[in-house]
Amino acid sequence: MKNRGLLVLFLFCLTLASAQEEKSWIRINNLGYLPQSIKVAVLGSKAKMKVTSFSLVDAVTGKQVYSSQKVTPKGAYGPFESSYRLDFGDFEQTGRYFIKVNAITSPEFDINANVYDNTADFLLKYMRQQRCGYNPFLTDSCHLDDGYIIYNPKREGERIDVTGGWHDATDYLQYTATSANAVYQLLLAYRENPEAFGDRFQANGLPGKNGIPDVIDEAKFGMDWLKKMNPSPEEYYNQIADDRDHAGYRLPNKDTVVYNENRKGRPVYLASAEKQGLKKYQNRSTGVASTAGKFASSFAMGGMVLKEFYPNYTEDLLSRAVNAYDFGKKNPGVSQTAPCKGPYFYEEENWHDDMELAAGALYNLTGDDRYKREGIDFADQEQVSPWMGRDTVRHYQYYPFLNAGHFELGISGKNEKAKDMAALYKKGLEAIRQRGKDNAFLIGTPFVWCSNNFVTAAVTQSHMYHELTGDNTYLEMEAALRDWLFGCNPWGTSMIVGLPEHADSPVKPHSSLTVLEGYATYGGLVDGPVYGSIFNSLIGIKLEEEDSYAEFQSDLVVYHDDVGDYSTNEPTMDGTASLVYYLSSMEARSQKTGHQKANFTYDDSGALIRGNTSEKKINLTFTGDQYADGLPAILKVLDKHQIKGSFFFTGNFYRNPKYAGLIKKLKDGGHYLGAHSDKHLLYNDWSPQKKLLVSQEEFQQDLLDNYEIMAQHGVQKENAPFFLPPYEWNSSEITQWTNQLDLSLINYTPGTISHADYTTPDMKNYRSSDEIMESILAYEAKEGLNGFLLLTHVGTDPKRTDKLYARLEGLVIALNGRGYEFVSLDEVLDKKNR
Repeated sequence: MKNRGLLVLFLFCLTLASAQEEKSWIRINNLGYLPQSIKVAVLGSKAKMKVTSFSLVDAVTGKQVYSSQKVTPKGAYGPFESSYRLDFGDFEQTGRYFIKVNAITSPEFDINANVYDNTADFLLKYMRQQRCGYNPFLTDSCHLDDGYIIYNPKREGERIDVTGGWHDATDYLQYTATSANAVYQLLLAYRENPEAFGDRFQANGLPGKNGIPDVIDEAKFGMDWLKKMNPSPEEYYNQIADDRDHAGYRLPNKDTVVYNENRKGRPVYLASAEKQGLKKYQNRSTGVASTAGKFASSFAMGGMVLKEFYPNYTEDLLSRAVNAYDFGKKNPGVSQTAPCKGPYFYEEENWHDDMELAAGALYNLTGDDRYKREGIDFADQEQVSPWMGRDTVRHYQYYPFLNAGHFELGISGKNEKAKDMAALYKKGLEAIRQRGKDNAFLIGTPFVWCSNNFVTAAVTQSHMYHELTGDNTYLEMEAALRDWLFGCNPWGTSMIVGLPEHADSPVKPHSSLTVLEGYATYGGLVDGPVYGSIFNSLIGIKLEEEDSYAEFQSDLVVYHDDVGDYSTNEPTMDGTASLVYYLSSMEARSQKTGHQKANFTYDDSGALIRGNTSEKKINLTFTGDQYADGLPAILKVLDKHQIKGSFFFTGNFYRNPKYAGLIKKLKDGGHYLGAHSDKHLLYNDWSPQKKLLVSQEEFQQDLLDNYEIMAQHGVQKENAPFFLPPYEWNSSEITQWTNQLDLSLINYTPGTISHADYTTPDMKNYRSSDEIMESILAYEAKEGLNGFLLLTHVGTDPKRTDKLYARLEGLVIALNGRGYEFVSLDEVLDKKNR
């Protein structure tokens, strides 16, 4: 009986432990960790459980590589009855891992110096998508009639050209407050961390390098608009449109809202001390300094940073900055955004921080001690951003969420009060730390509307404080808040759309682009979780689908990945722009340890044409439309040498019953099967201008038809993300239209004439196989073939008897002998590092 009782007790304990583990989760930074960084995961359980140790398991080998008892209990929080911090900061070996506590496992994650590579540039995707005027994402224009002036007695009703800038969020309102802050943040990011940014887009936002870092292109785009919103030294406009914009889902180029039947465009509000609001609701404006200060700091920062790229463009930025600063001094107070039909508006109440930042930027631009003295005076008026340490604040009550003025004043070696500026940062950081120190996520920022903007401000302020002082006091909190944004939160999700690609991130943001067309808002930082009390009080929120995070919601805080929830899942332009600086700092930190990010090559149309040039790896790329006479021979060589090739076929090819068996062999052999257009259309003419020969609708239908027939061969679109255009010829528009379909356009690597194997003796551009082989080997000897996409064809016209595919094995052997490894397309174009 005694043994039976022990068995029952054992089984009961086992069942209890199993039940506990089924209700337990380990949250990590889904993006990954730098080897030398603070690394802490959080275990949360809906049961009372005791955790004393954990282990780290190599995700590739399945072997335990680390164990630790650095476990800190934190008690109940949100949906969890118990929670623990699991510290593995002393483990620095690079690799892919997961954390294990008994039978509870975390998602897999990387420890690597490359985890922040290209993340700052990734956020710019959303900024380009938010452009007003010419919108490169849609390759179309919007709001070209903006606008007509209101609240300016001297110019009431006049037309003013203010087309441009960024839409604020899912709606199409535009605010100087958020846009000027975005311009400043982008310029700050480049000034402090230029090495973090690349060049893949033109000034108009279309794919294709232009010799200027993309972050500079984006900042100048915003600056162009700020100049329009400041037509004279006495005019500073604050807002375009109002909440009449909230008229349902629609694309910006199909905006049907009419504000005034007698005037084209949208209303443009003057920044003033007048209380504004055309219908039921009004703001509480008291002055202009909040807006003028933002203009001034952006203009001054532009004078510092943009001059390198646009010397003539910046000639007036100093005078604009000085005029705006002086205007702000003459008109102290705040110019809030204007409501109309609804009660929601940006209720900004502080302005000394705006004037401090303006003074600091002007000091760093001019060296004039007057600006330093006045900046310090303004800093004394607002030592700590007032939201820090508070449980709740009104919507945008204290904006910007980050007071960058302390940093701007503190970085100058001539400023003897740098330590004083850092001490002011410390006050705010300590207030946040005290609010968050008792919960497992160490989060002490308020869960009000746009909570992720507060988190971004906190991690940025911590970083700036550390830059000014070297004091490590707040680095653990900084790491925790950074990790929160990337998935170490109750819901386990990143708060940036599509970042990282391989883990949970928002897929149903509140956006017309997503709702109407299924377009992803990549790079957008969503609003973030709110108190349950706020969510339950908001007007017009209705979830469209069953809540995928239902078990992680609580009375304390909620977050929904649902298009219906504009309070937690709407991407915002200013929040996204504000995070660019911090992510660029993380990448710069990694580079300072000696890390060099992978170098990929894009052509002038934005097509990816070469993989990482630091490694001797090549992908054999093949295309086919009409002929496949070489495919059996090619397959034989690839199988013999265990090479995974990539094959791009047209719909014509996939439909041809003669090729069905060969396609099956390719698929069964693990080779990449991709799209090459459906009908092998020529999308652009052969002129240097690459004039379009198809409409967007014709192009997308052609490409989708290609994928439809591929699906009949078991190749799904999501598993074949790379598209190689017909004739290997395309324009920036074709690249962008491909991107809209959530696909990536690639092309062969130029330099050799491998692609000329289709030519026949009767052609002027005929090239023999001897010539082609010689060009490949000669280019290798001179330039190298690292990262090459070496393109040939799976078949040729019968008139060509000199078949290059008959020489394939000789080429493989020759390049193997020179140290090259033939790898799959996924490996040579490692998407994670692009």
